[in-house]
Amino acid sequence: MFGAGAMTNSIPEIRDADLLFVIGSNTTEAHPIIAMEMKRAVRRGAKLIVADPREIWLTRIADLHLQLRPGTDVWLLNAMAHVIVGEGLVDEAFISAHTEGFEAVAETVRDYPPEEAERVTGVPAAAIREAARLYATTRKAGIYYTLGITEHSHGTDNVYALANLVLMTGHLGVRSAGMNPLRGQNNVQGANDAGASPVFYPGYQPVEDEGVRRKFEEAWGVPLSAKNGLNLNAMMAALAAGRLKGLYVMGEDIVLSEPNAGKVEQGLNQCEFLVVQDIFMTETARFADVVLPAACFAEKDGVFTNSDRRVQRVRKAVPPPGQARADWEIICDLARAAGYPMPDYAGPAEVYAEMARLSPKFAGISHERIEAEGGLQWPCPTADHPGTPTLHEGGPLRGKAIFQPVNYRPSAELPDPEYPLLLSTGRTLYHYNAATQTRRDAGPVLRQPHNFVEMHRRDARRLGLEDGERVVVASRRGRIEAHVCVSPRVRPGCVWMPFHFAESPTNRLTNDAGDAVTGTGEYKVCAVRVEKLSGAPASAC
Repeated sequence: MFGAGAMTNSIPEIRDADLLFVIGSNTTEAHPIIAMEMKRAVRRGAKLIVADPREIWLTRIADLHLQLRPGTDVWLLNAMAHVIVGEGLVDEAFISAHTEGFEAVAETVRDYPPEEAERVTGVPAAAIREAARLYATTRKAGIYYTLGITEHSHGTDNVYALANLVLMTGHLGVRSAGMNPLRGQNNVQGANDAGASPVFYPGYQPVEDEGVRRKFEEAWGVPLSAKNGLNLNAMMAALAAGRLKGLYVMGEDIVLSEPNAGKVEQGLNQCEFLVVQDIFMTETARFADVVLPAACFAEKDGVFTNSDRRVQRVRKAVPPPGQARADWEIICDLARAAGYPMPDYAGPAEVYAEMARLSPKFAGISHERIEAEGGLQWPCPTADHPGTPTLHEGGPLRGKAIFQPVNYRPSAELPDPEYPLLLSTGRTLYHYNAATQTRRDAGPVLRQPHNFVEMHRRDARRLGLEDGERVVVASRRGRIEAHVCVSPRVRPGCVWMPFHFAESPTNRLTNDAGDAVTGTGEYKVCAVRVEKLSGAPASAC
């Protein structure tokens, strides 16, 4: 819609914002450094709107908490757009100069009045109107979102609806504003930048673009496919169906992190050849034919790119243990063993230089410049370009931004009499992703030793459950055991669980129904039931 898939603004700009709209992000636990900047902004006087089905730490300091029902984001966001359009709060000059398709969105959101949105989302109409007015009338107003927006079968629709709000209010290309996806792990942005995608070569150059393909064929000396590859969700489906015969998994524990994990294990059991490259023996490595020991971040040189497109140096602090090696070295040797004459790179600086040479967005970035100047933010097209802290200043990168009308679609699976509760999942402060590292350290384990299911006291009372009791949580895909955490943070009828625990793998429950565009699984909405586990000892939540 805008012309770049990354944060439009920079992390340091957050502290100077006048309004923060945080949606689908438990920022203090999943992105604590960014949350510190948000706290600074609020202390300085910025307004804070939080849209989240749970009460999170940020809701304590928020001016508005829009506690919507999980999966109803499009209704909420379209209702805000309804108010902005209906009350004449749009930025007509920006829309005219820099966008296309506004009329179609304006027509669509007429069918989303706040009063009807209250019925669907559970958020009072008055709060929706107040949020819309605050956002539209504040110049330095930024949107911040994460997986609570994207991990839905309609996650792309959620992103479209957010982007529509940005465009209709002219909050693009403005410092301390914009639309800012917060990346879930270090260097996720860098991996995407480097072409770890089924649809892009490095620098977001489309696989299906003939001119792009010819450029990379000439640079690499091999013919390349004209077709997009499979996204991760499609790969897991093909694996389970026996159509995918081999898999190379690097730095990801898919047995814990992928939805419908039982189906993933089924696929791995019938996979003809599995290679796992990681820093520890993971749950996925149990299925591997070959395990390649990799170096961790402190044991190798290179660059990481963070959420705000900032490319920064990583320097080796200690040598890798045993036979562990840097990922790029392993990949180069593997390519040579498979018959491709991979160049004899002197180090990661040469690898990055090749990518920059072929990718206009990164052409001005090099290890040498970063050493001399510090982190550089792309686009950085030339060696004398200072980098780009704020994207789209002067207009969208793609020329004119495109409005995308979206209509609400229910989540793929909703509660029913057999599975009456709605489960959402996420991360906690103490453990990181699949906990490959954090559960090997005594400190985080002491703070959070076991899996739990967070439940409203009304539901716990109805089921005869006490805080700390051991329960079974079941969905149509699997069942696991966990401890009950009775909490006012979740809505009645909803439960919440982390996914860090191999002995109680929450993603056995979650739904792999994927978004139509990205394939991202619906981690945030699935139907479950909770049953007391007789004779099991209780434990503090």
